[in-house]
Amino acid sequence: MSGQRWQARIWAAMLAAVGAMLLPAAAVASPSGLGVTGSGTPGARVPLDALPPSAAGAVHGWGIRPRAGTLYAWGRNNTGLFGNGTTTDSSVPVRVSGLTGVRAIAGSKSRDTKYVLRWDGTVWAWGKNSYGQLGNGTTTDSLVPVRVSGLTGVRAIADSGVTGYALRRDGTVWAWGHNAQGNLGNGTTTDSSVPVRVSGLTGVTAIAGSGDTAYALRRDGTVWAWGGNFFDGLGPLPDPTLFTSVPIQVSGLTGVTAIAGGGLSAYVLRSDGTVWAWGGNNVGQLGNGHGGVGSRTPIPAQVSGLTGVTTIAAGPYTAYAVRSDGTLWAWGQNWNGQLGIGTISIPGLEVTLPVQVSGLTGVTAIAGGDENGYALRSDGTVWAWGSNNYGQLGNGTTGDDVPVPVQVPGLIGVTAIGAGWGTGYAITSFFAAHGQPQGR
Repeated sequence: MSGQRWQARIWAAMLAAVGAMLLPAAAVASPSGLGVTGSGTPGARVPLDALPPSAAGAVHGWGIRPRAGTLYAWGRNNTGLFGNGTTTDSSVPVRVSGLTGVRAIAGSKSRDTKYVLRWDGTVWAWGKNSYGQLGNGTTTDSLVPVRVSGLTGVRAIADSGVTGYALRRDGTVWAWGHNAQGNLGNGTTTDSSVPVRVSGLTGVTAIAGSGDTAYALRRDGTVWAWGGNFFDGLGPLPDPTLFTSVPIQVSGLTGVTAIAGGGLSAYVLRSDGTVWAWGGNNVGQLGNGHGGVGSRTPIPAQVSGLTGVTTIAAGPYTAYAVRSDGTLWAWGQNWNGQLGIGTISIPGLEVTLPVQVSGLTGVTAIAGGDENGYALRSDGTVWAWGSNNYGQLGNGTTGDDVPVPVQVPGLIGVTAIGAGWGTGYAITSFFAAHGQPQGR
């Protein structure tokens, strides 16, 4: 037997072993290509990029890099947030139509538009398009994903209200959509239905958006902002500064490694593991022990009591932080149990200091919706809490708020998560044998 044929047999045996040990008994049929064969369905094959984290880790050792690719959504869909051509809500995950190779999702600050980044560096969008926020040269709504025009080599995406943003691999930032407050950062206040370059920014490593403000983190650890200045989202500026149509540096911040935007506030993670915040604080979302109607601060201040933080995220009025021990902490509005601490707060009795989210360990990523929180654990499972009026917990139910995390059934091997206004999202190429997401 030739050496090549013998080597091929060794590879086949190893991959079959991985499948037998780590895949569920009823593997789901998948597109053809290199893969392992499941034992439940004759001839069914699961591609290597569909392996859950445990199996992926085993295959990584042989120099193969599994990639996520399939996007699922659940919860509110009255404006086409699922991207599957319908406007019907779902209390279980359903597949977003026509998209493969999905890497990341954005759209938590927009009620009715969503964006995804694919591994090929292109950006796709769907939903409402009244300001050209789909970026395809029109103002026509779409219930299915359409490609954002002219963007290639994109490494990250973000949104703020009805404006989309993309960070390209060359360190430049591009924007499209609504621009009444200089949201595009190109020195004008004219909307654009195609991407335009944000002025003067180079060496950018991360981007984020809040309600009407956008943020960029540069390689030197500084943070820059542009757009609306509602509740001092641009940082310390002379009053009355209503907006800026070109990026300006946020004073007093150095050594920043990550950024996140809330509805009225902004957050940064510094290299020492501390979290800092500024902007609106009406429901205690700055995490400094204060809050109340009209409360705000333009000067970044440290979120109290948090150290060793590795990841941050925010919903419109709630913020989250993952610590190095895998625990999740939250603060801000809790009217629907979106802090995940087992209780629901009444208006006026806000949670103004970080508290630990109940029962979650091994958290690797978080996403904040308007009334929900979502967490991705190291085992590839997704957990949700908060409001469930649209089925946004993804567990097949609708109804009362749930102030503690519950697992979204049927999703495993998830690589990234996202949130919207009443909608949850997960990117995966692999799903469980029981309680499978719809639309496979």
